[in-house]
Amino acid sequence: MEGEKTFLCAMAVYDEETQRCIEEMRARLVGAGFAGRQTKNLPHHITLGIFQPSEQEETLAAMEEALRQTRAFSLTFNHLGVFGGGRVLFLAPDVNRELLSLKEHFGTSRGWTAHTTLLIDGPEHVCAALPLALQGFEAFEGRVDGVQLYQFCPRELLREGALPSQ
Repeated sequence: MEGEKTFLCAMAVYDEETQRCIEEMRARLVGAGFAGRQTKNLPHHITLGIFQPSEQEETLAAMEEALRQTRAFSLTFNHLGVFGGGRVLFLAPDVNRELLSLKEHFGTSRGWTAHTTLLIDGPEHVCAALPLALQGFEAFEGRVDGVQLYQFCPRELLREGALPSQ
């Protein structure tokens, strides 16, 4: 994949039940022909920060601190949205104190939108997929129970950790 930059990504990941609920939404889109260009074979997640490879040591330290100071927590997912010039369809939770606290271990939350990407594609495909994503959509409770740090290009899981139960 020539020309792709290497970067690090810290992610909040969900418990199995939340992963299953989100995967059902994605499977409906894929089943209708909306495959998209988002990274495949990653757990559904909320991105907490993007970092340069030179920041790996500091990012790992922030992750260790987050794992020590954060307990697993619940979120209510009740929003579907579009951004990126109509190129991204996403599921979003109500942001709560626990999520903001976790995020801020990895940098400021100013300008950050907590979301889980469902589809990245051209605006015409995202707009066509939106009615399908809305079909039967109701707010649901999910749970963040871990943090992962990936390197991309090439993709490699560098560290993962579970958040202790409350």
